[in-house]
Amino acid sequence: MSLVARFQTVVSGLSAVLFPSDCRLCNTPLISVSRLPVCSDCLNSLAPVHAPQCVLCAERLAPAQLLIGDAQCQACRDYPPEFERAVSYGEYNGGLRGLIHLLKYDGILPAARPLGRLLAFAIEELRLRRDDSIPNLLPVLVPVPLHGSKRRERRFNQADLIARAAQKCLPASFDLECGVLVRQRETRSQVGLDREARIKNMRGAFRVVTAERIQGRTLIVVDDVMTTGTTVSECARVLKDAGADRVFAATVARTLKAAGTPGFHQPPEGEEIEALDLASV
Repeated sequence: MSLVARFQTVVSGLSAVLFPSDCRLCNTPLISVSRLPVCSDCLNSLAPVHAPQCVLCAERLAPAQLLIGDAQCQACRDYPPEFERAVSYGEYNGGLRGLIHLLKYDGILPAARPLGRLLAFAIEELRLRRDDSIPNLLPVLVPVPLHGSKRRERRFNQADLIARAAQKCLPASFDLECGVLVRQRETRSQVGLDREARIKNMRGAFRVVTAERIQGRTLIVVDDVMTTGTTVSECARVLKDAGADRVFAATVARTLKAAGTPGFHQPPEGEEIEALDLASV
C-alpha cells in the first residue's frame, strides 16, 4: 500500500469516527458524535447463534446429523480438529459481519470494543476457570497472528485488538499472550481447496517463539471469524506440540452452512477480496 493510500485510509477512518453523519451499518442518522459510528439499535441487535451446532467446531448441524447421536458434523468425523472445542458468538452475516468489516477493512478501531464483549460472551461458554491447585496457571488467550506483510499493510492485527477488549470483559482469570505465536510464512488462497488440501496448505505456517510461556497451560486461540476452522486447528496443533496442555478456539463470528444445504455459506457476489481473506481462516 502506497504512502498516499495509507494517508487516505487514516483520514477516512478519522473522519468517520469524529464526524459521523449516519450509522455505518443501517444508515440511520446518528444523534451524537461517537468514536464508533454505529447506532445503539444495531449494536443491540447482534444476536447469538440459535441453531443446533457441532460440539467440536460449532458448524450448523443438519437434521439428519442430529439423529446420529454424537452431535458432530461430518467434517469433524473425517478430519478431527486439533482443538478440543470451538465456540463463536454469532453467525457471520448482517450487522455482525458489518461491524467486523468496520474494524478489519475500514480501520475503525473502536469497533474492537463491542466485538471483544461478544468474544468474551463466547469464551464464557467454555466455562474455563483457574485451577486453584496450580497457582498462577490461568487460561491464556492467544490471538491468531497475521503474517508480517499483512500486518504492515493493515497496520494492526484485529485478533489482537479483539482479544485485548475481551480480556477486559472476562473475570480476572485469563491471561493474554499476543506474541507467543507467529505466522512464519504466507499461505496461498484456499478458495476451491478441499479439507485435506486446506490442512496441507496451512501446515508449517505458524511457530511458537516462547514455548516456556504456554507449557502446561490451557489456551484459547482467538480470532474474528472462523470459516472451516483449518487455521485455528493448525494453531492448536503447533501450540500443543510446544507443550500446551489443552487448546480451545473462540471467535466472534462463524460462517455457517445454509440450513438444509451441504455447502458452506458463500460470500455475496462482488466480495472477492473478502472471500480470499477469509479463505485462509
